[in-house]
Amino acid sequence: MDTTSLPGKELAAAINADTKQRAAALTEAGRAPRLALVIANDDPASTWYVKSLNRAAERNGIACENVDLGVDATAEQIRSKLTELSGDASVDGIMLQTPLPKGVSLEDVGSAIAAAKDVDGVSPLSLGLLASGLPGFPPATSEAVVELAKFHAVPLSGRNVTVIGRSNVVGKPLAQLLLAENATVTVAHSRTTDLPAVTSTADVVVAAVGRAGLVTAEHIRQGAVVIDVGTNEDENGNLVGDVDAASVTGKASALTPVPGGVGQVTTALLLRHVVQAAESAR
Repeated sequence: MDTTSLPGKELAAAINADTKQRAAALTEAGRAPRLALVIANDDPASTWYVKSLNRAAERNGIACENVDLGVDATAEQIRSKLTELSGDASVDGIMLQTPLPKGVSLEDVGSAIAAAKDVDGVSPLSLGLLASGLPGFPPATSEAVVELAKFHAVPLSGRNVTVIGRSNVVGKPLAQLLLAENATVTVAHSRTTDLPAVTSTADVVVAAVGRAGLVTAEHIRQGAVVIDVGTNEDENGNLVGDVDAASVTGKASALTPVPGGVGQVTTALLLRHVVQAAESAR
């Protein structure tokens, strides 16, 4: 079987074109949309992503302010800054970059982000809105999975979809988004007994656990669609996903590449959320 690639470049470009046009209209009306990016780490991968996001924001006409609190920031300091930014009328969107300092969890501080500015959907309120089917911003990575599937005409309605991963930033919100598309959703995770037996019955398998090469041919049925959310470094420093692409090629009907798949769409959607927040605030 030929395995079709499901790249994100074309979809990301289309989203960015719309975002850039809407940002320009906001700028012409008086002020460019503004994103506050709160950082409390010195992680190399995070540093790379922050620079990448800054460049992407600039290309799309969005002002991006980096708020670096330092690697020793406490939960109280982070919450205080997020509360301050939530009340700042000049800030349209807030994103809290991970990883966070040791001893600080996203659950500890995320609730300090106002839902109207929570462009990456990390606060408990945003997640509750999503679960209830009410307006709000979903986590961009979870949304990217659904948007990429729809862009490539991967059927979701009525299909069995297994999500491997139960984090609050990908797995759980993705399950809610898939349910909204009328998929039948199974959420598997690190404690799942006999993972291949669970995943190999699915029409679509989404790997989102952060473990390089976890998903192999034994985890999927013939003709399944595989969406790889993982971003891991291999022993040579190359970016690889959670799926062993060589193993599933020829058995899966389609596979998202890493890099070049979900990640590009995630960044584009995050910036679109900033523009949407700015439009709502004007």
